[in-house]
Amino acid sequence: MPPPACSGPATRREFLRAGTLALGGLTLPQLLAAREQAGNATKPTSVILFWMWGGPSQLESWDPKPQAPSEYRGPLNTIPTKIPGLDICEIFPRIAQLADKLSFIRSVHHTMDAHNDGSIEMLTGKTPTRPDPSSQAHSEHPDFGVITSRLRGRNDAGMPQYVGIPRQPFMIRSAYLGASHAAYASGDPSVEKYSAPNLQIAAGMEGSRLDHRRELLAQFDNFRRDLDLNNSLVGTSDFQQHAFQILTSNRVAHAFDLSTEPDQLRDKYGRHLWGQSCLLARRLAESGVAVITIDALAPVVPNPRYFSWDDHAIPDYKWDIVEAMKFRALYMEQAVGTLIEDLYERGLDQQVLLVAMGEFGRTPRYYDLKGYGGRNHWPQAQSIFMSGGGLRMGQVIGATNSKAEHPAERPVTPQEVLATIYHHLGIDPSHEFLDFQGRPIPILNNPSPIQELL
Repeated sequence: MPPPACSGPATRREFLRAGTLALGGLTLPQLLAAREQAGNATKPTSVILFWMWGGPSQLESWDPKPQAPSEYRGPLNTIPTKIPGLDICEIFPRIAQLADKLSFIRSVHHTMDAHNDGSIEMLTGKTPTRPDPSSQAHSEHPDFGVITSRLRGRNDAGMPQYVGIPRQPFMIRSAYLGASHAAYASGDPSVEKYSAPNLQIAAGMEGSRLDHRRELLAQFDNFRRDLDLNNSLVGTSDFQQHAFQILTSNRVAHAFDLSTEPDQLRDKYGRHLWGQSCLLARRLAESGVAVITIDALAPVVPNPRYFSWDDHAIPDYKWDIVEAMKFRALYMEQAVGTLIEDLYERGLDQQVLLVAMGEFGRTPRYYDLKGYGGRNHWPQAQSIFMSGGGLRMGQVIGATNSKAEHPAERPVTPQEVLATIYHHLGIDPSHEFLDFQGRPIPILNNPSPIQELL
């Protein structure tokens, strides 16, 4: 058996390299300053991305092949769903019962077989110009959350437009749109007495002290303005004022306050990272946040193994794809299943689009290494699902061949997936930005959404 395409799951330290812009101090105004120019995107819609970094197996999830030879199908069986004729992997019985509220896309494909390159392709719609097999690459283009933040402009509700729970995917950069549009990192909402970073005014920082700091900051702004030769600080006071507004906003603090939710509902979501992340995502969507990404690496922290969806056979980690998928399925069924039900019960299924996907699929051939099963990276075919967003649910789009090797019907590109997301957000994916060299760069080169969903 040839060695895996990468050396195995990255360390947890590498997962934590994401930039965590905080809503406080001098960082918050930077987060707001570049939002002066808003586009025409005014629909009060939101997207929640359940980001399955590492590359979930299509065969152990939404595109099993029970008729394939054993070295392809693996040891798991299938179960029927509420969509007639659709079977999925047996480890997802709750998702099977919710299938009428989902649309599965089985034919997503691209060519980037390294983690960061595949992530960049899926989250930006841009193929990396310098692929990096070591998965150390970072995006040269902004992801859909940054773009949405830029085009939506300032949120009248006082909320950020883009939130990453507990952080944004670590290979993403704001690029030529500026770091002020990066995701606000929420931190881990499953910790006891959770509070979002820097949303609380420091102890004793009340009334007059806060006003004094505001006045002192204004004096620094005046001094910097005198030194500014390019008018780049025009409007700074307005953004600083908005920063203080957010710091003192009860609405913002309330949106992040999970303690206001009934204990029964919090238990239903699960008192683990994925469960409380999904609950927080719903609250943020209700409060006007446009894009919420859930970086679904591991459902519980710390986790000595299965801390991503990168299911190579790794004897040193005792990492086996079947056991890993069973482990994750329990948490995903609870967290994501409850989120889907909650969105529909609250009538949010038109307003909120849920997307569950990773950067690629896994190799069709299942292999064994010292008693541990695994599959390697495979961008040629992956399966994802969407729920809500006012789109057509209860269907399967596309199909792979008999071994899940490549699309056999209706191939779907990452650009089409993102164009569908932008359609829901009311954003024109043909809109152009200027890059660092002043060149016009369209959001997507092929801005056609998945028509079957519309």
